[in-house]
Parts: sequence; structure tokens; C-alpha cells
Amino acid sequence: MDVRLADWISESLEELVFTGAYKDGERLDEIKLAEHFKVSRTPVREALQRLVMSGMAEQIPRRGVFVRQPGPVELLEMFETMAELEASCGRLAASRISEPGLARLREADRRCQAAVEAADVATYYAENETFHREIYRGAANGYLEKEAMRLQNRLKPYRRVQLRFRGRMEQSLAEHRRILEALEAGDGEAASTVLRGHVAVQGEKFHQLMASLES
Repeated sequence: MDVRLADWISESLEELVFTGAYKDGERLDEIKLAEHFKVSRTPVREALQRLVMSGMAEQIPRRGVFVRQPGPVELLEMFETMAELEASCGRLAASRISEPGLARLREADRRCQAAVEAADVATYYAENETFHREIYRGAANGYLEKEAMRLQNRLKPYRRVQLRFRGRMEQSLAEHRRILEALEAGDGEAASTVLRGHVAVQGEKFHQLMASLES
């Protein structure tokens, strides 16, 4: 099965949910989707499972897969939890990340810079994921890494849509530089503080996110 095809379908479905083509509680019909995307049912099935894993859909036995949009309180709580998990990873990684790990982090940052210069949101998000996962890995705590990865996957659609906001990619990249500097200096508190603010959605940013989901 073509993994990239499943990725494309799942991201397309996220977009359709965001733009209101599919409403909360609506069933995602595997056969109709295969016809819509002009593919076999196998990549569609895989794409639907990815939506279920991210929390954007719910699988009900013997009934199918249904769109599930979290409410504003649940979404805010997930982002708050993600911010605290990443802050913990940053604090630990400041003293535990290896030199090869820092080198991979710098390389991911360079690729993010190239994506910003090309105004390529999709590539930026992919490299942004790599950047954050290197920090989880650098924390050298397998349980914390697994929990951070799990919630990162669930919040993926919402973190991606934020990058559409004007100036957000550039702001994100600047925050990456501050995170990288803190990790290079071994400053756990600074890394923790910057990561918490980098991930948290507060005030205007949260209202922008909710408006993008409702529009």
C-alpha cells in the first residue's frame, strides 16, 4: 500500500472537515471516498484509521467511521497538555540530548528555514514534526516520548492549520531558534519556557484557530 497516497487522502479529508464539506457526526463512507479520490479502498481505509488515531474521527463497531470535532474546551485542554509535555521534554533534553541529536535538530531547523523561504506550509509542517520529535527523543525518557508522540499525532490537523495564519511560520521558526539556543546552552528552564509558549494556544491564537474550524 502506498503510504504517501494514504497521507494525501487523510490530509485531504482533514481539509474537507475544516472547510465544512463533512460535518461533525457525519459518516465517512469508504466506498464513496474511494470513488471520490479515484483509488482503491485500501488507502482510503488506512487514511480513515489515521483520522481515528488523530481524534478527528470515531470508529463505531458495525456502523463505520464518523467525523468527530472536539469542542473548544476539549481542544484547549489538549493543547495545554501538549504544551506541558513538550516543556518537560525540553527541560530534560537540555541535559540529556546527544551531540548527534543536536546536529539532527539543527538540520531540521535548516529545512524549516528553507520551507519558510519557499512559503511551503506542507514541508514546513513535516520538518516541524521532525524538529519536535528530536526533542522528545533527546529527553531520553521512553514513556514521555511515547505520550508526546501520541498527543502530537492527535493534534496534527490543528497544529497544521495554525501555520496558515499570516506570519505564523516565521514566528514558529524564530521560536525554534530560541529553543535550539537553550538546548545548546543546556538551559533546561529556558527550553521548557519557550517550548510551552511555542505549543500553547492562548488568547487571539486560540480564537483564530476556532474561527478557522467554524468558517
